[in-house]
Amino acid sequence: MIDETTKQKAMARLNRIEGQVQGVRRMVEEEKYCVDILLQISAIQGALEQVSKILLGRHIESCVADAVASGRAGDRQKKIEELLEVFSRYTR
Repeated sequence: MIDETTKQKAMARLNRIEGQVQGVRRMVEEEKYCVDILLQISAIQGALEQVSKILLGRHIESCVADAVASGRAGDRQKKIEELLEVFSRYTR
């Protein structure tokens, strides 16, 4: 579950990212130098990675920790499988 602090951090970064994407759109429309556009895209990707870290950290602190503390093997296994899936997507 996302708490208010996590939500505020993620929303602030997402709002900033939205502005960056609009800036890239303008750069493409104005036919700016390709390398400059690519650098801005790289910055957006880095910002999205930061949002992912915020959300993943919260997920581990709450959902995963709760599943481990529950003592139910099925719950623990489900959360472990979820984490493995998330990590495999990020390492491709």
